[in-house]
Amino acid sequence: MANLKLTIDDFYSSDFELIAIHTSLEDYKLAFHINKTLELSLSKSQKEISIKSNEGIGVFSWFCYDDSKHDLEWNLLANKTAVASEQLNIGLFNETAFALQMHLIPELKKADYLLKIENLDYRFDTKKVIRKISEINQISTTYIVDAENIKSINNLIF
Repeated sequence: MANLKLTIDDFYSSDFELIAIHTSLEDYKLAFHINKTLELSLSKSQKEISIKSNEGIGVFSWFCYDDSKHDLEWNLLANKTAVASEQLNIGLFNETAFALQMHLIPELKKADYLLKIENLDYRFDTKKVIRKISEINQISTTYIVDAENIKSINNLIF
């Protein structure tokens, strides 16, 4: 009898766009501005995304909106978080702990937030979304991310 082996790639779907956002806004303020600009209803998810690494466990904020009218799922994710490190034994400073910065997608270290839009079809205009988001005063830049070249794309499966 043949064995059936499933890999994570079997569940990977490429019917989404990933937009990187560079801004100094806090997550809830960015969600508010995106809601206002794109006429969405992003709200803070009860769950947060947790990623474990050598540095510790990073918890990333997550805002989501299920647009049933257009059959789209919008996810605004923080790409950066502070992780408390273990206490170090360095002479006089053995009691001191410090925070490290951890990234949800390490290949995009400069991006502050990621906007993942799922269930897209050929009619969806990603460039229009980017143009509207770019009009928000506190946003430095936005751009489409080529998700096929990201090794840690599995961090976006939730």
